[in-house]
Amino acid sequence: MYSGFWLVSVFVALAAALQLEVPALDSARPTFVGRDQLVVINVKTNGYQGDGQKLQLTVMDTLGNQFARKNDVHKETRILFTTHESAAIDICFANFLDRGRRGELSREVNLEVESGASARDWNALQTAEKLRPAEVDLKRVHEMTKEITQELHYLKAREERMRDTNESTNSRVKWFSILIVVVLLALGAWQIQYLRHYFKVKHII
Repeated sequence: MYSGFWLVSVFVALAAALQLEVPALDSARPTFVGRDQLVVINVKTNGYQGDGQKLQLTVMDTLGNQFARKNDVHKETRILFTTHESAAIDICFANFLDRGRRGELSREVNLEVESGASARDWNALQTAEKLRPAEVDLKRVHEMTKEITQELHYLKAREERMRDTNESTNSRVKWFSILIVVVLLALGAWQIQYLRHYFKVKHII
């Protein structure tokens, strides 16, 4: 059984759209995502049930949390979930040939990913809470501002971790260099004493 594997990188803070063709052959492509945000994935494919292929879709993050798994994707599929951590999200497509089928078959996939404020149904919110258009716009701007603030905090925390790592590495390198200098000086002093003793024994000096 042959399969085609594709991994698609997306960022939770952004809305993205992608169209790709997934061949039913052995192949792979890499992927990426963020925290506590709604993510909506819309998948459209030109395949149909019984066309000799089974398009498998798996959504998980790099921490091992699996959000969705569908074994036979055809026509349209919609997936909604909320991320747990600021981690990369892997959207993996695997296209399997049915047993006994031959030929270079493929599925065309149209992928749309929305997250955070972009993923919310603001029309439904407006109807449910009876909000005016201006109030809906204010809520949307507030959500987007909050997402940007969270992302800035995450980037700041990551920068601090990297800085701490660099400082720790520099400190270790400094002390290691000092140790090497001390060892070399001690070795040099020992060699001088050894040579002086050797020359005295040989009555050279």
